Amino acid sequence: SGGYKRVCPNCAAEHFPRTDPVVIMLAVTRDRCLLGRSARFPPNMFSALAGFVEPGETIEDAVRRETLEEANARVEIGNLYSIYNLPHIDQVHVLFRARLLDLDFKPGIESLDVRLFSEIEIPWDALAFRVIREPLKRYFEERRQGKLGFHMGTIDDVRRK
Repeated sequence: SGGYKRVCPNCAAEHFPRTDPVVIMLAVTRDRCLLGRSARFPPNMFSALAGFVEPGETIEDAVRRETLEEANARVEIGNLYSIYNLPHIDQVHVLFRARLLDLDFKPGIESLDVRLFSEIEIPWDALAFRVIREPLKRYFEERRQGKLGFHMGTIDDVRRK
């Protein structure tokens, strides 16, 4: 089917690498956003709640599962907010806006800390990835303007520029 493929030099079998989808939740309540500090990677850095879509799982199921695993939180999934291609690591990041259903959250099995931050409280220098920082800044700017849009783009690397 004309896609990118690799051929095994030993058995000549064709292998089609896949791009992994990652879901990211901009979980908000009023003027604050829920961010977590991962128990895995990267250490001592904050991020929006996020994770890989697992085989056989819908995107919506992945959002709910990751939100529970990272923050024991319940959310109402909102509109799709952004899609970012990260071809250098074979990922596509799908960002949703989500509304916290209650404030009964706490660090989950994958988190050291989860907290609500207003825009001025966000530890911008301690955000782990550009793919989180850029949409968060845009979200708060668009919120002030009263118009939240959809965005799509490509990030060539995930370093903390």
